[in-house]
Amino acid sequence: MARYEFRSPRLHVEAPLAAGRRVPLTAPQQHYLRDVLRLDPGDPVLVFNGRDGEWRAAVAEEGRRAIALDVAAPTRPQPPPGDLHYLFAPLKRARLDYLVQKAVEMGASRLVPVMTRHTQAERVNTGRLRANVVEAAEQCGILALPEVDEPQPLARALDALGAGRCLVFCDEDAPVADPLAALAAVRPVGGAVPPLAVLIGPEGGFSEEEREALTRRDGVVRLALGPRILRADTAAVAALALVQAVLGDWR
Repeated sequence: MARYEFRSPRLHVEAPLAAGRRVPLTAPQQHYLRDVLRLDPGDPVLVFNGRDGEWRAAVAEEGRRAIALDVAAPTRPQPPPGDLHYLFAPLKRARLDYLVQKAVEMGASRLVPVMTRHTQAERVNTGRLRANVVEAAEQCGILALPEVDEPQPLARALDALGAGRCLVFCDEDAPVADPLAALAAVRPVGGAVPPLAVLIGPEGGFSEEEREALTRRDGVVRLALGPRILRADTAAVAALALVQAVLGDWR
């Protein structure tokens, strides 16, 4: 695979990408390229849509004061989709932005906001979550954008995982204090790693009923994250890093 190239601006678009296509831009995208970055016609831009890989394009005039992108050649192919679901209790606005951006950087393929007994955020703006997904992908060279689900009760989200997906449940009271040992036990000897999901609860913790329901579920790994209590957004990064290092695409 070609190396990431960060010298040129990088933009996510919805249109199909192929050599010779002219891709229209939204008004905010035109403002960003023309007025913020001060790009001129012919200047290079990297473009991707989450389906067709990454392409080199050039700024092109499109009528009076409007610009588009002329697609030239591919730079990186679209990678196979990942399969790491990230379930989380929504946080307040700024910290939720951070959490979503880091989950994208860490390779989550689906983001699932779950409403628990002690969830602090009463409303979730999924449009803002998706905007954070795109921003993180643009900045970090990511080609596969995770899906963003609508908020749903924890019980419904767990049912939607299906029986074959292993759920890594971050729990400070986990019986195995070593998180690496707990995750290593997921992989059968000589076998493949099952599909994975990671669950981070609210800052107030899970209720006793929620904890009991999680521990009764088949295919759950209770994961302790060290001797200190972490904030939920910190726990998200720590848990996803551990899972990717032991069972995911860091191996």
